[in-house]
Amino acid sequence: MNKKIIYDYVICGSGAAGLSLINELINDNFFLNHRILLLDKKKKITNDRTWTYWEKGEGKHDDILKKKWSKAYFSSKNLKLTFETKPYQFKCIRGINFYDKILKKISKYKNITVLNEEVEKIIDQNDMVKVITNKNTFKCKKAFSSIMKPISDNKKYPLLKQHFIGWFIKTEKNIFNDDKITFMDFDIDQKNNTRFMYILPYKKNEALIEYTLFSKNILNDTEYETEIKNYIDEKLKVNFKIIEKENGVIPMTSFEFWKFNSKNLIYIGTAGGWTKSSTGFTFFKTIKKSKELKEYLKTNEALDKFEKKNKYWLYDSVLIDVLYENNSLGEKVFETMFKKNSPKLILDFLDEKTTFQEDIKLFLNFPKIIFLKSLVKRLFKTIFL
Repeated sequence: MNKKIIYDYVICGSGAAGLSLINELINDNFFLNHRILLLDKKKKITNDRTWTYWEKGEGKHDDILKKKWSKAYFSSKNLKLTFETKPYQFKCIRGINFYDKILKKISKYKNITVLNEEVEKIIDQNDMVKVITNKNTFKCKKAFSSIMKPISDNKKYPLLKQHFIGWFIKTEKNIFNDDKITFMDFDIDQKNNTRFMYILPYKKNEALIEYTLFSKNILNDTEYETEIKNYIDEKLKVNFKIIEKENGVIPMTSFEFWKFNSKNLIYIGTAGGWTKSSTGFTFFKTIKKSKELKEYLKTNEALDKFEKKNKYWLYDSVLIDVLYENNSLGEKVFETMFKKNSPKLILDFLDEKTTFQEDIKLFLNFPKIIFLKSLVKRLFKTIFL
């Protein structure tokens, strides 16, 4: 390896964001002569996560889907609703299959170098970026990092967390409808939080069952797993074995992550605010943002000018503020949304494809006084804090 090489781009992190961005770059002839370095502290050889997302029609990663569904179920204490998701499908990808696909693809490009080194520091020197790892120091024209910088709960941007543990189980009997996901089942003890079960049935006797919270504080592992076990025993009433487990913590905040960006350095993925803060969905938004960033790079403009707020940033901020102040309201908020709006409108809203008139219709169905107070407070915080 020639340490004197000045790379055009250094991408720090080979997760969803880093690999989505590099996939966009190699699919565009404009970047074929760019020298690109991809850094990650270790090889991606295990499945460390499962991504799910809503998408219309055929997608660029349909070849590696674990499963897709066109029906969904929502449950609360006062509402039981099964609905068609058309024109959307709910799609699921195992992380390892995505890593394998993109890493295999980029291995054929001579202009791309992949190294397993841990990034310790990134310094934008205005005319150049220095990337320091545990083994080397690299120079590049622009750097992209999916490494989270620390953020904290604060008055302007409250911090909730989406946190969960999931069991992949195999049951003795065929009990699952493998055409239908359980998107949210709030018909469990809320314990003054927003808590729900989430089920992805891969086969009639295999499924992922997750216990998920939107709240300030994470739990000890035993509490998540006890709730999953109780749910299976009380609702599914079937013998089973655990095949695999997964867990995660996703920040739910409207914090302006892009303030960490500079002229030649941009944070991407969750580290760049690419997670939809009100739901925790990241993968599909990362795909879209990677495509937008690829086009922006062609302009050679400063990277700290890339991100722009839109109306959905404000909407997500208001919902987070409501749940932060009244965490037990989650069930009521989502129940009202599903009860009084068409599934297509809800999914268009999650996909950030609604008109202003549709947005008003949705928000008028929420608890009006609470949301209006939260909106006024949010506008004040945004303007004056």
